[in-house]
Amino acid sequence: MIINSLKPKNNKKQKVILLGSGALSIGQAGEFDYSGSQAVKALQEENLEVIVVNPNIASVQTNSDIDKKVYLYPVTPFWVQKVIEQEKPVGIISSFGGQTALNCVIELHKSGVLQKYGVEVLGTTVDSLEMSENRDLFAAKMKEINVPIPASKAVSSVKEALAVAEEIGYPVLVRPSFVLGGRAMEIVANRESLTTYLKNAVEVDKDRPVLVDKYIVGREVEVDAVCDGKSVFLPGIMELVERTGVHSGDSISVYPPFSISEDVKNVIWEYTRKLGIGIGIVGLFNIQFIVDKDDNVFIIEVNPRASRSVPFLSKSTGISLVDIAIKVMLGEDLARQGYADRVLPEKDFHYVKAPAFSFEKLSGMDAYLSPEMKSTGEAIGYDRSLKRALYKALQASGVKMKEYGTVMVTLADEDKEEALPLIRRFYELGFNIEATVGTGVFLKEHGIRTSIRGKISEGS
Repeated sequence: MIINSLKPKNNKKQKVILLGSGALSIGQAGEFDYSGSQAVKALQEENLEVIVVNPNIASVQTNSDIDKKVYLYPVTPFWVQKVIEQEKPVGIISSFGGQTALNCVIELHKSGVLQKYGVEVLGTTVDSLEMSENRDLFAAKMKEINVPIPASKAVSSVKEALAVAEEIGYPVLVRPSFVLGGRAMEIVANRESLTTYLKNAVEVDKDRPVLVDKYIVGREVEVDAVCDGKSVFLPGIMELVERTGVHSGDSISVYPPFSISEDVKNVIWEYTRKLGIGIGIVGLFNIQFIVDKDDNVFIIEVNPRASRSVPFLSKSTGISLVDIAIKVMLGEDLARQGYADRVLPEKDFHYVKAPAFSFEKLSGMDAYLSPEMKSTGEAIGYDRSLKRALYKALQASGVKMKEYGTVMVTLADEDKEEALPLIRRFYELGFNIEATVGTGVFLKEHGIRTSIRGKISEGS
């Protein structure tokens, strides 16, 4: 049931702009091509002409097609305004192009361009987009709907950041607002490290606030869901293997989750529903959770858009989340589609998404995994056995494990404390761990890339 403003007029299809993810770079482009390409097909099936703005010629999204026009322009307000003036669309969609597209549509709305040309933002409103990005507004909304988040504050000076860090306690996670791919995010453990970060890694002032969050040790869990403003559809919960603080695009993701309890799963569903409706999401959204050692659940971040894990979850569950989301954005609620307040039952298969890296090809790149994304691809493995699914995913991502079922790692003595939680995670996954201490070098030939500090040795 398409909304009236998008129905054909005078036998001519209405035009809708679909913003892509922009130039090809880590954490910004390729991760969103799947969702953007699926969105093109879903919009065409709704009898709409799609105008794609995306300079990424490597994307299937920018292939020529009937009922689709492609502008290989940067996804910036200047160039998108040019397309609007030329094409005269009735709507614009930003939720399938990552943070680049969201930032662009927010700026077009603030400058009055969308209002001037009568272009409707389809899906989540700009006010709701801004709420999820503005730390103070977001924190106020979380308090209103009784959903816990780590202690956090936006700061606009070095002095203010140091005061906030002292108040909430080290370690803290620091990051710019409107972050792309985790860029410039860092975990700092003391006053000296925070001062260095603020003076060298980012510009901080009233126009470029920096977020200071309490860093909570625990298990990271992620969901992608669809909301129509009234109800929520949750297809599945993914659990990440790496420690908290590693960018979710660099961590191994497992569906269904392998170590969290049913009680925690129920809390995650409750919070997902509260967040979708409370923020006013219309379409896809992504939430990152932390489950601490006492099974308390905290919200790290809410992204009011498709995430890089949508392809993984769609393929694992057999449900096209993009198709459901597009119908919602065009006016067909979840109840009509049969997904209102529904959680899919977990499958008896295990699905694992493993990141692929290019450390060997990019000289001088630090192999230490952090909140800033470094992976350049990913691979999926699935099997009835969780251990075999993980083994397949690691092999497909380029990790050459000579012996099935065993992970070998060598690390420096000072890294033992950080290594132990990860080693326990692989025990939970059914792997044997053979670890020696002393050299500070990974035996990558046999093992895996991890969040432990160290230099990568010979190529895989």
